[in-house]
Order: sequence, then structure tokens, then C-alpha cells
Amino acid sequence: MNNPTENNIMDALVGPGSQPEDDDGGRLEYMKMPAGMMTYSAPDLPEAEETSGLEKGKAVLEATLDLLKDFSGDDPASYVDVTGVNAANLKLIDQVLGEGEVSVIAGANIQAQESVLAGVWRIRCFDDNGLIVGDAIEVASFPQMVMRQAFSDAKPAVEIPDCFGPNIFNAPPLLPEINAHIPGSMNGAPAHVINLSLLPHTPEDLEFLDHILGDGGISILSRGYGNCRINAAGTRNVWWVRFFNSQETLILNTVEITTIPEVACAAREDISDSAERLDEILEMYR
Repeated sequence: MNNPTENNIMDALVGPGSQPEDDDGGRLEYMKMPAGMMTYSAPDLPEAEETSGLEKGKAVLEATLDLLKDFSGDDPASYVDVTGVNAANLKLIDQVLGEGEVSVIAGANIQAQESVLAGVWRIRCFDDNGLIVGDAIEVASFPQMVMRQAFSDAKPAVEIPDCFGPNIFNAPPLLPEINAHIPGSMNGAPAHVINLSLLPHTPEDLEFLDHILGDGGISILSRGYGNCRINAAGTRNVWWVRFFNSQETLILNTVEITTIPEVACAAREDISDSAERLDEILEMYR
């Protein structure tokens, strides 16, 4: 067993402050690791006697459960329309579904929010004055209402210019690589990921890529282990996918060529779990 004197000697040799600083005074600093991973927590639910008279809300939730149980992953997404449901019943629906990890803004007219039940999405459609004109619950890996709008006005490929501006060095070779994988992405090929964090690049490279790929008008925020921010480009099936830790430091910057990045989607097994959880919740109201 080491005695206290030996421990003190070892601390002096390898502990903080034991190594010389760089000539410029720099010191080794460790990046803080992500924290605060989101996990499922049961929503704050009303007691059974408090839901008396809210039969419409209960029926909507039972219909949502049926869609979860029937979900196969291959079928088109299914909906329960709640447009026109009164405030009291909507409150019950909102309490049961809660608010989950993934939020979506698709232009000025569609917003989607995943519930605490993976694969259950609340979709709201707005008119040009910001008034709600449609309200639905959708069961899907990712909202198909959003996917129908995604890339509707997108360019079919990246336009490659004849010349490039100053300090643009490593972005140009990526353009034909992106174009080469767009056709496959439309036919079910696995996602092609370009990891910009591992490639040498200048700020001008990133600015050029952002400009040449364009803006697709869809923003996705996935709050899991830190934050993942996903933006559709103005080029078909091209997405920016950026991961930030809990200190808002960019730790991974990628371009993905795919119909929808997997990180934004609910896994099939999680949707099965959602069916079990919702069934357990609704049992107290039956």
C-alpha cells in the first residue's frame, strides 16, 4: 500500500499543474462533455374523475393508440384530425401527449412537435396570417406532412460554378460528390455523410457551401444528448446536420444526402414502446 508521502509525490508528478506550460503560456483545457440527456418521463396527467365529459379527447387518444398498434413502418403515415376539437378536450390530449425531443418548422405554414411518445407528432398548419387552419396527430417515423413539403422547390443538383472566390479550397471537390449521391438518395440508398469536422476547410469554404446548396426552409431541432440542428438545403435531399454539446459548442458538422436524416426519425421499436405506454395511460380513463 502506498503511504501518504508517496501519494503526494505522485500527485506532484502527474497532477494538475505538474507539467510545464507551453512557451506561449497556453494550457491544456478539456472540452466539457455533453450533459442532461433527455429521457422519457411520464406526463403530468389529470385524475380519472377530472376527465368526466371529455369523451372526445379520450376517443382521439384511443384512435391514436390504434394507429400506433397498426404501425408497420411501410405504410403511409396515419392521422387523427383534431381541428375543431374544443379547448377542454384539447387540453386533455395535450396533457397526455406532452412535448418530446424533436421540433420541426417547415416554412411559415407548418409546425410539428413530437410528443413524449416517440412517433406521435402534433402537426399544426397556419394560414398567411398565422392563424391555425389545421390541427392533427400523426403517427410516423417522421411527419409525412412535412416531407411532402420538403424539397418541393429544390434544385435537382448542385450548380457547379466555373470559378471560385478567394480562400475557397476544399469545398469545390465536394460538389460533384454531392451530385453523385443525389440520384441514389431518391431510390432508397443509405445516407451518404460528408463529415466536414474531419476535413480541412476555411470559413470561406463553409460560407460557399451554405450559399451554393441554398436554403430549403425546413428546420429540425432534436434535443437528445445535447442538441442536433438539421436544416434542409435548397438542393434535393441535401441536409446540414450539426451536433452541439450542452455548452452550445459545435462538435460535429456534416452534410447528409438522404430523404431524411435518421437522427430526426423515431425508431420502429420506440414506436412499439409508445403503443404500450399510451395503452397504460389510457387504462386509467377507461
